[in-house]
Amino acid sequence: MLAIIGGSGMTQLSCLEISRRQVMRTPYGEPSGPLTFGEICGHEIVFLPRHGPGHTIPPHAINYRANLWALHSLKPSLVVAIAAVGGIHAELTPGTIVVPDQIIDYTYDRKFTYFEDNEQPITHIDFTEPYCQMTREKLLTAAKQAEEAVVNGGVYAATQGPRLESAAEVNRLERDGVDMVGMTGMPETALARELGLPYAAIAIVANYAAGRGTNIHAIPLKEIYAVLDQAMIKVRNIITQLVTSNGD
Repeated sequence: MLAIIGGSGMTQLSCLEISRRQVMRTPYGEPSGPLTFGEICGHEIVFLPRHGPGHTIPPHAINYRANLWALHSLKPSLVVAIAAVGGIHAELTPGTIVVPDQIIDYTYDRKFTYFEDNEQPITHIDFTEPYCQMTREKLLTAAKQAEEAVVNGGVYAATQGPRLESAAEVNRLERDGVDMVGMTGMPETALARELGLPYAAIAIVANYAAGRGTNIHAIPLKEIYAVLDQAMIKVRNIITQLVTSNGD
């Protein structure tokens, strides 16, 4: 079964034939919303909107641990996270779709690990390659088969939010080697690794980051959702190809 975490612009999966919704409870509280089960082209899918069904939960307040734990309990074959980002690299123009391969964490005061019980041995996880390479390859293959252009690789910066970044902050991120900036990649990616989930992300460039492209002085927020609406058509095509090719 494929699990999909929807971000900004994807609070519901329109290509999903819904069969049921299920409220989940975990040792870490409740997820962002009920899990939606259904099928795409006859293949079972579970969908969870990261920001809640009404897009009401800001990035810093998401219960990432409950979200990932709930999905982990279902033993999904793949977990695909959808996220909107701002493009820093010159080639990442609005509407571009990226399958990132690296991430840098700039967040703070978030519940970022399952290993915080002092009675447990200290546990370290390898995070050299933060995304599951098998899942990334399947996404790239699905995009090629769906004839949808995607960028293979890129460094995602996870910032605290909910405000967007200043132009000076984006300059710093660029000096750090960042290609795109979002607010939900961490601790989600690390928690997925702690649980051993086959997790990868699809990042949709919703806008130029602050001080980049046409957004030298300000980011026109009204234009972001128009870009996301168009890009999500491509994302749905990729997901449909992914499930039919993966055979779940």
